Amino acid sequence: MSALIDALHRRLPTERVITDELRRLAYGTDGSFYRLIPEVVVVVHTEDEVRDVIQLARSHARPVTFRAAGTSLCGQAVTDGILVLLGEGFAECTISPDGAAVRVGPSIVGAEVNRRLAPLGRKIGPDPASINAAKIGGIAANNSSGMCCGTAQNSYNTLAAIRVLLADGSVLDTAEASNVQAFRQSHAGLLDGIAGLAAEIRADHALVHRIRAKYKIKNTTGYSLNALVDYTDPVDILAHLMIGSEGTLGFISKVTYHTVPEYAHKASCLVFFPTMDIACQAVVGLKQQPVDAVELLDRASLRAVAHKPGMPPQLKTLDEGVTALLIETRAPDGAALQGRIKAILAELGNYALVEEPAFTTVPAEMEALWNVRKGTFPAVGAVRKPGTTVIIEDVAVAVPDLAACCLDLQHLFAKHGYHEALIFGHALEGNVHFVFTQDFGTEAEVARYAAFMDELCTVLVKKYDASLKAEHGTGRNMAPFVELEWGTQAYDLMRRIKTLFDPESLLNPGVIINDDAEAHLRHLKPMPAAGELYAPVDRCIECGFCEPQCPSHGLTLSPRQRIVGWRELSRRKANHEEPGQLGEDYLYMGLDTCAACGLCSTACPVGIETGALVRAARGEQLSGVARQLGQVAANHFGATQALARTALKAGHLAAGLVGDTALSKLTKGAWKPGMPHPQPLGRASRTSGDKVVYFPTCAGRIFGAESAEQALSATVIRVLERAGYAPIIPDDVNSLCCGQSFSSKGMASEADQKSAALEAALLKASDNGRYPIIMDASACTMRMKSFLEGRLQVLDLIEFAHDALLPRLMLHKKEAPIMVHLNCSARRMGFDQKLRLLAQACAQDVVMPAEVKCCGFGGDRGFAVPELNAHALRKIHDAIPAGCCGGYSSNQTCEVGLTANTGLTYRSIVHLLDECSAEAARMATC
Repeated sequence: MSALIDALHRRLPTERVITDELRRLAYGTDGSFYRLIPEVVVVVHTEDEVRDVIQLARSHARPVTFRAAGTSLCGQAVTDGILVLLGEGFAECTISPDGAAVRVGPSIVGAEVNRRLAPLGRKIGPDPASINAAKIGGIAANNSSGMCCGTAQNSYNTLAAIRVLLADGSVLDTAEASNVQAFRQSHAGLLDGIAGLAAEIRADHALVHRIRAKYKIKNTTGYSLNALVDYTDPVDILAHLMIGSEGTLGFISKVTYHTVPEYAHKASCLVFFPTMDIACQAVVGLKQQPVDAVELLDRASLRAVAHKPGMPPQLKTLDEGVTALLIETRAPDGAALQGRIKAILAELGNYALVEEPAFTTVPAEMEALWNVRKGTFPAVGAVRKPGTTVIIEDVAVAVPDLAACCLDLQHLFAKHGYHEALIFGHALEGNVHFVFTQDFGTEAEVARYAAFMDELCTVLVKKYDASLKAEHGTGRNMAPFVELEWGTQAYDLMRRIKTLFDPESLLNPGVIINDDAEAHLRHLKPMPAAGELYAPVDRCIECGFCEPQCPSHGLTLSPRQRIVGWRELSRRKANHEEPGQLGEDYLYMGLDTCAACGLCSTACPVGIETGALVRAARGEQLSGVARQLGQVAANHFGATQALARTALKAGHLAAGLVGDTALSKLTKGAWKPGMPHPQPLGRASRTSGDKVVYFPTCAGRIFGAESAEQALSATVIRVLERAGYAPIIPDDVNSLCCGQSFSSKGMASEADQKSAALEAALLKASDNGRYPIIMDASACTMRMKSFLEGRLQVLDLIEFAHDALLPRLMLHKKEAPIMVHLNCSARRMGFDQKLRLLAQACAQDVVMPAEVKCCGFGGDRGFAVPELNAHALRKIHDAIPAGCCGGYSSNQTCEVGLTANTGLTYRSIVHLLDECSAEAARMATC
């Protein structure tokens, strides 16, 4: 193995050849219930690098598995060989002028492609539930579909062109005629082999009929045999065989999709039927109507989400056996939408219903209805016992068989003891998912699962000729059953396809084609209890939905990967094993480089905030001396703040002597270019007008500006007074703190001590809540909103400025473009629209980069581990428009990091209001 590692180091930068135990474990984990730890992980950015890795793998006889997002549920993206992680070099996205086609790389997230297509009213056809995290490579390689996609709009049927790197290192790009012509000459043998297989199938009319029938419903079991009957040109066949091949035939480096319309006019309705049978009868009728999605939810699904916030109240009282259909219809305009609603309601009138159905077009109400569907999977994951995993499988049957199939599934669940199982899915396609929990910790439990899978697959195939995998891909879990579903003749064809493309079985072996009848029972992932410090961590299903939100993902670890590492450390602790080097590495990768921003919780299906685990772990790591110093700082916060201001002044003196760049190097990045100068606290002068309590947060009090007049507190006071308010500053403000800076270091008791003191001061200043209370840093606002729990209302400067200041201020818009950063706290509080509207009231051109989420400064992380801040902002530079006159946000430390990393001056959004309202006042007097 060392020879392979040495060879990889000669071909790739050292930092992209990963051999440490922690990251091999963490990076090698996908969303499935399988665990294989790669020998080495490599990060690639170009086709040439992929080719080099494959060549080295062949010369060292090691298997290769490609990984995009790793959200796959069936073990397609795990290996004990070489794991190839697709880097950002493969995140290409080129849209045709009319939006009718888009050429994308395999490492761009599906939702990001749709975001870029949205202004043209288009989207890609595949719409998996994981689209906010899943990348194009996985979407294409698994032929993923989704709620509205059906079979007509999946990757196979919307493929315009594909670029693939084959096991021999050659490239076929069907978008380039010259490449295709050269490939026909260089790979005549491969193409002849494909053509021979296609001719063999077409000569067997019974097999052709069977293949066509199998693909009338969703089907991702095995290879895409429909390519051999749908196309005659072997190049077209090859291109479509790659879709759904799960990385076993070649590497997909680019995909060109025909896009589909994304209609703005939508309506949704949740319809209740007294029985599963009646609901499924309605599905048959609805398939003839203008519907875009019909989601089925059985009674167990409805019961599982009934007590969640925002759910329809009737979910708690429905009779046993009631089944729901969640229906959505879309149209290019309002009149067409009403016509479609009318047709659907007329169809529903043919069936017995629990209550009269009603469509809504109100976005918030539609979101609430869809949250019923989206909450089903997390509902099982949230209540499972520690040590168990969540299994989600998906099958498809002909729509007329849907009711009987669901009833058989319910019978099998009861027979095998899966009493918590839920059934939901894409009823319009006869595609249902079922979710249950499984403990793989004992032989008896593994045997129970094996018996269930054997009977399940037999019933589905023999009784319904079902697709055992409708849209999740074959993977390791269903590979032993491919022959059962397709039969020996078709399975033999699949074997020959694999051999044609990959004769050495180098690419992702064991996936799709697997001779081991018990392969689905091997390499099962352990899920040790790890919630001693933070209980919700045991709910993690390792799906990876959190990763696009995380500022450290790709630098060290993502939230999922932190939990994987933490679980392993917990297992070792429980077994009295030493943490070893993995434990040492976790201190930096797991704890030091976590921004603890909490954005992971906004994407997590079960609401886990990995930052809470990290804060608790940091607290556990604190030495006695560190905790004593923290207590001293909390008890003497005014002196601590004064010391920080003195240190900042000293930093500016040093920078004046050696320069910002040299000082930054000397301090290992802690000193930042453009660091603010400390300034005195602003003073309020107006006594008449509406009273408002203003608490200047400690970061704003420490980090000032070029002049006292530009200091944050002075600017807030000036804008408040300009709008007719009389600001009240709490007494002894310099000794007050919300506790956020202590919380982020794991000092929970000290943090609560400071929060309680601030609560008392705010109560007094506001006359027990009589006057509004505003805070000028979103992170501090969010902490106090949570700490006060309704006892006292505090408002963030963003929400107060939008709701109360905008109506009172005259504003002159800037002509030059501005940048706006929605920091993680403002994002979590839902202030994105209010911040955008504030900025748009002040500037003609507002840029709010969608790909930049948390800036990674994380309170003091930007000083301690500046590489986290730089990594989190790596995509911001391309978004800065020409002539940009500055940037704005609502957290002082975020603004320090943004200024240092972009070269633009970032300040609070209140500075923008100040400038534009002052200019408006000046122009009014001219």
